[in-house]
Amino acid sequence: MKTNAQAAKANQRRVAFATVIGTTVEWYDFFIYATAAGLVFSQLFFEPAGKDIALLISFASVGLSFLFRPLGAFLAGHYGDKIGRRAMLVLTLSLMGAATTLIGVLPTYETAGLWAPILLLLLRIIQGISAGGEWGGAVLMAVEHAEEGKRGRAGSYPQVGVPLGMLLASGMMALMTGVISPGDAFLEWGWRVPFLVSIILIAIGYFVRRAVDESPVFEEIAEHKAQTNVPILVLFKKHWPLVLIAALVFAGNNAAGYMTTGGFFQAYTTNPDGPIGLERTDVLVAVAFGAAVWLVMTLVAGLMADKLGRKRTYQIGFIILAASLFPVFALVNTGSLGLLYLAFGLFSIGLGLTYGPQAALYSELFPASVRFSGVSISYAIGAIVGGAFAPTIAQALVQATGGTTAVAVYLLIVVAVSFTAVSLIRDRAGIDLSFRNQAEQEVGALVFDKRTVEGERQKAAQ
Repeated sequence: MKTNAQAAKANQRRVAFATVIGTTVEWYDFFIYATAAGLVFSQLFFEPAGKDIALLISFASVGLSFLFRPLGAFLAGHYGDKIGRRAMLVLTLSLMGAATTLIGVLPTYETAGLWAPILLLLLRIIQGISAGGEWGGAVLMAVEHAEEGKRGRAGSYPQVGVPLGMLLASGMMALMTGVISPGDAFLEWGWRVPFLVSIILIAIGYFVRRAVDESPVFEEIAEHKAQTNVPILVLFKKHWPLVLIAALVFAGNNAAGYMTTGGFFQAYTTNPDGPIGLERTDVLVAVAFGAAVWLVMTLVAGLMADKLGRKRTYQIGFIILAASLFPVFALVNTGSLGLLYLAFGLFSIGLGLTYGPQAALYSELFPASVRFSGVSISYAIGAIVGGAFAPTIAQALVQATGGTTAVAVYLLIVVAVSFTAVSLIRDRAGIDLSFRNQAEQEVGALVFDKRTVEGERQKAAQ
């Protein structure tokens, strides 16, 4: 027994390491694009549209990938519920890495004309498809391998990959703008290096993920030959309210988070014609600091989710996030670099608390046979509703009003919607996630769902 317990612990550590490494690499790739979109893509790929319109198009290209996340979620969810979680994790990582590396060798508008932005957008679409399939597999590997009573903590590990990816992306960009290729050199060639570095990171992530055991829940499903033929159809036929509400839970965090991960704050604070005009490198380091706070708070939220419950942790986080919005924008608008650090740190507290519990909450919402599809599609739809065009909306509001108050109001509304949505979910911490407990998993995930397993059996018997 001791040997089996030690083996299980060792496997859980491998899973934790693999999910952190894999999601970090995946989101580094995703955020490198968003950071570059806020800093240089408007000049390199969209400049003929005019300065203001080019920046809007550049931000819209960040959001374009979100429209294709559901496709990635549908494909990964379908095959993840049929052939396994691990295979899809390796595939999505490889796809993201290939797209990111190719962006690093793209010609610009000056040399290739209209083909340059077309190719850029096509590669961004591939990034979106990959990101749509990545998250569900990573969180299920983490949560379905976790010990009972520690799913919140285990689920926070793949979540940590997002702020880690942002930290890595911002750090790499800061290194290029401040040390290796400052000034015009960054615009000429330095921006390409962070994209090309991706190929090394992908190789590391690929071999780490290949070494991880398949999810025990999927192994149980496969052993019973109980894979659902078309899991997406079953998901939307039986569980569409869960998908909708779970998506709205994510929208508030994603809309707020994409002020930094989507490049809005970077562009707003470094615009030489704007009210602040800070140096690129200074802002990128401040963003990296905010990502570090986000990382810590995500781990804290995972622990809180095991102690206080997923739902309560979320509610606390949304209240803190809502309360921080107006102070954050006020601090940013001072133009003080020190206060910018304070703003990003404050902002990241609420972001972490509303992101850490997500893996455990989502995994406990959906039945085992459609769980990959459920968590992936809910996440993808929530990303579209919340973050897809949040930087574009924010930039348009600034251009229309001349200030950021309207941006804070917009984010406050989305956060309020998410708070309401999570309040409709019944906390199911501790529910048995295995395939043999599918009947209990089918009912009672929402507070207004009064069905019970026994009641459903009685209906079926009549």
